Amino acid sequence: MITPDLNEYATAEHALKYLALADRIPHRTEGEAVLLEFIPQEVERILDLGTGDGRLLALLRIDRRNAEGIALDFSPTMLAAARERFRGDEKIQVVEHNLDNSLPELGRFDVIVSSFAIHHCADERKRALYSEIYAALSPGGIFCNLEHVAPPTAEIHARFLRSLGITEEEEDPSNKLVSVETQVQWLREIGFQDVDCHWKWLELALLGGTKRR
Repeated sequence: MITPDLNEYATAEHALKYLALADRIPHRTEGEAVLLEFIPQEVERILDLGTGDGRLLALLRIDRRNAEGIALDFSPTMLAAARERFRGDEKIQVVEHNLDNSLPELGRFDVIVSSFAIHHCADERKRALYSEIYAALSPGGIFCNLEHVAPPTAEIHARFLRSLGITEEEEDPSNKLVSVETQVQWLREIGFQDVDCHWKWLELALLGGTKRR
């Protein structure tokens, strides 16, 4: 029986299945490339929410070797994969945390990112999390969320499923999708500046903004 708060990434089977398919998500690398363009190379601290195996943080660190990073996730399987990826890297800390709960006090960050994680939170929690992200950013800090968003029409949703090669019955039951428009409005109401949808393909979108200086 599926409950509204179910998040299957708590199970090793589901987490491993996702990791195996991650590189096959259509156009994912395009969204990641656009995200990387928004992040300056001289940043000092990066927070990755729902890091998974650390893929996005690792990409950010390629051209930002001096930046410290904190990778948050709650799945034991994902945490193990992230710790293995960053083994020996003293600038990266992997922290266990469920995004359904308030963010822990970790200091301030120049950059906060997330990739296909926040959509597993309930809508009320999503908005609260965006407020916590704003509070955790240094003045002028950047937030970028590469996300799975609600489709505007049934046909676009059907096209998205076809592109993934799955049926409606095979969709992740822990998805709690919200439209781009709603999330952009939330960010603006919270106080983010330069808010926009920087990239989009069907149900994948890059949302972001900056904290007032």
